[in-house]
Amino acid sequence: MTSLDKPTQDTEQTGSDDARAVTEAALFEAFGGVRGMVETVVPGLLFVTIFTIDKNLHLAAIAALVVSLVLVAVRLVRKDTVKHAFSGVFGVAFGVVFAMFTGNAKDFYLPGMLYTLGLALAYIITTLAGVPLIGLILGPVFKENLSWRTRNPGRKKAYAKASWAWGLILLAKCAILFPLYWWADTTQLGWVLVALKIPPFLLAVWLTWVFLAKAPAPIDVFAEMEAEEKAETERKAALAAETGEPTGGRHRRDA
Repeated sequence: MTSLDKPTQDTEQTGSDDARAVTEAALFEAFGGVRGMVETVVPGLLFVTIFTIDKNLHLAAIAALVVSLVLVAVRLVRKDTVKHAFSGVFGVAFGVVFAMFTGNAKDFYLPGMLYTLGLALAYIITTLAGVPLIGLILGPVFKENLSWRTRNPGRKKAYAKASWAWGLILLAKCAILFPLYWWADTTQLGWVLVALKIPPFLLAVWLTWVFLAKAPAPIDVFAEMEAEEKAETERKAALAAETGEPTGGRHRRDA
């Protein structure tokens, strides 16, 4: 190794570390981080805890809905992003409606289970269609939008792998939960569902990070648009200087 090789390798290592840091930050933003996971788990945990203690469906359902609303209120007061908390409220609200309507406490979990199944199929179908869902979710976060589809094949491949991972992990989760919905009682289903909230999610996020950390860097289409606008402005300014007119003067004279 020569003295000229080391700076190049150090630069490459720094670029790789920067890319991984950007990927971690984007995943954290897209999926809500630790707080988002807590907001996902708490309502269901409260429901199953109360129902396990006294079998009171109405009390358990109302408590879960109230705590979801409190989590949203806290985010609003702190002026934080509320999309993850709101999604939790809607999920809990649908669960409450189902359970109240049927009188079966297990139906509190049914909307969330159906959503998980639908999401798993969405990941798989969109990947087979050449538009992996994880790319649609993360593209705006990375400021690349859909540029990865046609201009960054290595990144599209990474998004496809990640989407397969999400789809298969969620299908495996459904393969555990739906038989329990039919055969287990409410408390058994509830505790298993709470236990399966975080680990599959963390596995999918970790695999996504692994695939994207090895992928080519995203193409910042917003920076490209800004550069094009700047170049166009400079071109007009140079043209105006050559003709002795203020920028836009030709258009005013023609008008």
